[in-house]
Amino acid sequence: MYSSLIEPPVKAKPSVDTDVLYSIHPELLTDAHIYVHCHVPPTSQEILIRIWRTTFVIDRASGEKAALVHAENITYAPVWTLVPQSFNYHFLLIFSALPKSCTKFDLVEEIPQPGGFQIPDILRNKSDVYHVSVPF
Repeated sequence: MYSSLIEPPVKAKPSVDTDVLYSIHPELLTDAHIYVHCHVPPTSQEILIRIWRTTFVIDRASGEKAALVHAENITYAPVWTLVPQSFNYHFLLIFSALPKSCTKFDLVEEIPQPGGFQIPDILRNKSDVYHVSVPF
């Protein structure tokens, strides 16, 4: 089922504990980051998900990209995370800062194969904390 390049999937965790994250990585508490809390809606069967390091938030006006600096509760490709059937799954993506002039951005997973996701037109807010639903 899995190629020799892919590790077996990990078991899903119910939520992201940001207090624990910040105690381990206090440098992430600065206001120079963008926090995207992602929700994967329940599905009728178990699914495998992962995030590529080539996932960005991109300023709609300037095209400037902010890089993914940390992912919590999801594995980086090529390792898979198993999400059980009918399970609400959440993970956190933390990106470097976008220009202060940015008012709208896209969340884009740029990958060298079909299946990368894109969430367009996210309105920027003062907290730089966002909640999105991700279509896996």
